[in-house]
Amino acid sequence: MDDLETAIPSATGRCLCGAVRIELAEVRPQVEVCHCSMCRQWGGAPFMGVSAASFDIAGQDKVTAHRSSEWAERGFCQVCGSNLYYRFLPADHYSFCAGLFDFGETVSMTKQIFVDEKPAFYDFAQDTPMQTAREVIAEAAAAGFSLPEQADRK
Repeated sequence: MDDLETAIPSATGRCLCGAVRIELAEVRPQVEVCHCSMCRQWGGAPFMGVSAASFDIAGQDKVTAHRSSEWAERGFCQVCGSNLYYRFLPADHYSFCAGLFDFGETVSMTKQIFVDEKPAFYDFAQDTPMQTAREVIAEAAAAGFSLPEQADRK
């Protein structure tokens, strides 16, 4: 994990009903936002995720994972329906819903992706790097991941 020297040592989050608790260790203090249509359909808004060097999920028996594409699954609490995480399968990487944790002012938005799918009815005030779907897929390919074309991902 990069940025360990600036990592938040730990964070505890939970779903709305408390049936699932997530403990993160060495949390990256960056929130990445995804505006893709799947994320917006999943949560009714863009996905805002945080990552950590390691994690533990208590109440795993209350978590359901939905395979949303060839390369991703999304987890939610089967009791209250709270969204919990996005998992990028090729790298087995989890990005947890930032709203599950009380970070206060210790994290900031650092990147927005799939900005070409963002609807016109909202904008964020933060000035962050922005990537289109094509740029995200090209970056993944450059890192050695093989993903289907944008049109095939739904």
